[in-house]
Amino acid sequence: MLGQAMGAMLPAALAVALSPFPLIGIIVILSGEHGRRNGLLFAVGWVTGLAVAATLVTVLFGGADDPDSTSSAIADWGRVAAGGTLVVLGARTWWRRPRAGEQAEPPRWMASLDGATAGRALLLGVLLSGANPKNLVLTASAATSIVEAGAHDVDLVAAVAVYVLIASCTVLGSVGLHLAGGRRAASFLDGTREFMVTNSTVITVIVLLLLGAGVLGDGLSGLGR
Repeated sequence: MLGQAMGAMLPAALAVALSPFPLIGIIVILSGEHGRRNGLLFAVGWVTGLAVAATLVTVLFGGADDPDSTSSAIADWGRVAAGGTLVVLGARTWWRRPRAGEQAEPPRWMASLDGATAGRALLLGVLLSGANPKNLVLTASAATSIVEAGAHDVDLVAAVAVYVLIASCTVLGSVGLHLAGGRRAASFLDGTREFMVTNSTVITVIVLLLLGAGVLGDGLSGLGR
C-alpha cells in the first residue's frame, strides 16, 4: 500500500517542487539581508504549509479508499474540477505570456524579499505552499491519491511525509546549498534563479497542462468505475 500511495502522489509532488516562483523567491531571500535566517524560516513555513494542507485533505477524505463511498465520489468530482482548472490556468498562462521583446513582471510579493523580516519570510513560506491555489490543488490531489491507495496509520503518515519532502526538495536544497556551499553555491543559485526567471512561463505551462490532464483523467476514470 505504501509503495502504491507514493507512486500515486509522485507527479503532484514533483510539480510543486518545480514551481518557478517559490524557487526564485527562496534564492532572492537567501541572497538578501539576513539571508540565512530568513531562508531557514521560509523553508520551515513552506514545509509546514504543505504538511497542514495534506493532513487536512487526508482527514476530510479518510473514507475515499472505498470506491462506493461518498468521499470517493466527491474526490473524483473534485479531481475533474481541479484538473480542468489546471488546464485552463495553463492555457491562460500561455495566452498571457510575454511577447518577443517583453519581460515578464515578477509577482508583487517578490519586490520586498531582499529586506524581508523574519515573520514575513515565515508567512510567505506558509502562504506560497499551503495557501497558493495551484499548490493547494496539487496537494489535495496527492493526498486524496494516498488515501485511495489504501494507506492507513503509519503508511499514511509516511506517505504524506514523503510527499512533503519531495515537494519541498528544491526549497530545502537551495537553503542547504546556501548554508554549506559558500561563493560557488551562491553563483550556482543565482544562475538557477536567472534560468527560472527566463523560462518561468514555459515551465509553468508545461506543469499545469500535464498535471491538469493527468488529474482530470484520474477523476473521469474514477467516475466511470
